[in-house]
Amino acid sequence: METKIDLDKPRFDQSTYTGRAKHFFITTNPLNVFKTSKELDKAKDIVVRYKAGEHLPGLTPDDIWRAKHTYDSAFHPDTGEKMFLPGRMSFQVPGNMTITGCMMTFYKSTPAVVFWQWFNQTFNAVVNYTNRSGDSPISVQRLGVSYVLATGGAVSTALLINRQVGRFPPLIGRFVPFAAVAVANCINIPCMRSQELDSGIPVLDSEGRRLGDSTAAAKRAIGQVVFSRICMATPGMLIPPILMNRLERSGFLARFPWSGAPIQVLLCGAFLTFATPMCCALFPQMASVRVSALEAPLRDRLLKEGRKPDEVLYYNKGL
Repeated sequence: METKIDLDKPRFDQSTYTGRAKHFFITTNPLNVFKTSKELDKAKDIVVRYKAGEHLPGLTPDDIWRAKHTYDSAFHPDTGEKMFLPGRMSFQVPGNMTITGCMMTFYKSTPAVVFWQWFNQTFNAVVNYTNRSGDSPISVQRLGVSYVLATGGAVSTALLINRQVGRFPPLIGRFVPFAAVAVANCINIPCMRSQELDSGIPVLDSEGRRLGDSTAAAKRAIGQVVFSRICMATPGMLIPPILMNRLERSGFLARFPWSGAPIQVLLCGAFLTFATPMCCALFPQMASVRVSALEAPLRDRLLKEGRKPDEVLYYNKGL
C-alpha cells in the first residue's frame, strides 16, 4: 500500500541545515514567477484533492510534491488565495536584485538615495502585507507605522553617512546602501512584529502541545529573522561594490557609463539566488528554547506543572 504524503510538512528534514536549504531553494525559486494561472490553478487542484484524501491515478509522489511546491509559491498558506505577484517568495530574487542593483548604482545624489530607499521599503511593505498571517493579520495601522519608520530610518542613515564619506576612499561610499538596508531591517521587522513583543508567541512541547505565549521566545525569533535578513543582503551588497570600484578605476565605466546599473543588477541577482535560501535556512523554522530561558511568570508556571528547567520547547520564528 502506498504511503500517504504529509503535505503539511516540508519534504526535506528541517532539523538539518542541508534539508532547510533544499526547502528554501525550492520555495524561493524565481522560475516560479513564470508559472501561468492555468498551471497554478492545476497545482492547487491537485493539492486540495490530495489533502482531501482523493485518489489521483497517474500521479507519482514527485508529481504530488511538484504540485505542492508550485502551490506554495503562489497561494497564501492560511487563506488559500492567490497572492499578489510582487509579494510572492518566488519574486524575492528578481525584485530585490533590481532594487538593490539600482540602490548601489544611484547612491551619490540625494534625490536618488531618497527614491530608491523609499522604493525598497515600499516593496518590503508589499511583501509583508502579502504574506501576513491569516490567523492574526497585520493591521493597516501597524503596517503603516512600520513602513514610515523603516523608510525614515533607511533614508536618514543613507543621507547621514553620505555626508561623512567624502573624507574616505570612494569605495566606502558604495557601502552606504548596505548600511541603510541593515538599519531599516533592524527597525522594520521589530515594528511589524511588535504585537509579539507585547503578547508573546506560542511555545510548544515536543508533542506539539501549546504551553503558553512567550515574549522571550518572540525576542529570540525577531533577532534571528533580523540577523538572517541582514546576512541575506550582505554578499550582494558588499562584494559587487568592490568589483564595481575596480571597473571604475580601470576606466571601464568611463567608456561604458550605461553598463553600471545592468552589471550591478546581474551581480546582485547571482548572489541573491543563493543567499536568499541559504540565509532563510540559517535557523530552524521551529526554533528551540529551554524552559529556564523563558520569562519568569511563564517559566515559574511551567516548573510548578512539573516541567524541567532544561526541557526544550519550540516556537515558530517566522520569516
